Amino acid sequence: MHAPAELGHADDRHGLDDVTQPWLHDLVGPTSGGARPGEWVLLTYRLPREPSTPRSAVWRKLRRLGVAQLADGLVALPADARTREQLDWLAAEVREAAGTAGIWLARPASVAQERQLATAMAAERAAEYAAVRDDAHASATLDEPARRRAARRLREELRRVRRRDFFPPPERDAAVSAVEALAAGLAQSAPGAGASARTRGARR
Repeated sequence: MHAPAELGHADDRHGLDDVTQPWLHDLVGPTSGGARPGEWVLLTYRLPREPSTPRSAVWRKLRRLGVAQLADGLVALPADARTREQLDWLAAEVREAAGTAGIWLARPASVAQERQLATAMAAERAAEYAAVRDDAHASATLDEPARRRAARRLREELRRVRRRDFFPPPERDAAVSAVEALAAGLAQSAPGAGASARTRGARR
C-alpha cells in the first residue's frame, strides 16, 4: 500500500479551498436560516499501550491532518474524498499494529454543534499562523543567510499548516503577508537588485 500524499510527501498541487466542501466555509459566520450540518468522517481507534511507538506515530499523523478530537480514540474531519482516504489509511495502520479501528460517516445533531467544532479547529490553526507570523517578524532582523534559511523554513511551515486548515482564520492572511515580506526583503537586498531597478528606471 502507498500512503496518501498528506501522510508522506505532501502533494501541494491543490489548496484546501479546491477540495473542501463549500458548506464548510460558512460555518464560523452567522447562522443561515435553512442550514443543516454537513457530513464528517470519523475515525475510532484503539491501540495497545505497549509498545508505545505505534500510538505515538498515529497521534503525530493525526495532528498533521488537523483532526478534531471528539473523545479519547475518536477524531473527526470534514468529509470529502481526500479526508476519507487519509483516515482509511490510518485505520489500516492501526490494525497492522494489533489495534482496532473503524471509519464512520456522520452529521452533527445541529449547526451549532458543528460550528463549535469548526471554531475550535480554526482556533488551533490561528495559533499556528500567529507563530509563523511572529517568527517571520523576528527573522527580519537576522543577517541575510539566516533570513534566507528562515524564509524557506517558514514557507514550508505555511504549506503544512494550510493543508490542515479547513476553516481559515484571519491570522492566515497575516502569516502569509509576513512571510512574503521577509522574502521580498531578501530579493531587494540581492546583489544587482539596485542596479537592475536603476536600469529599469532609466529605460522609462
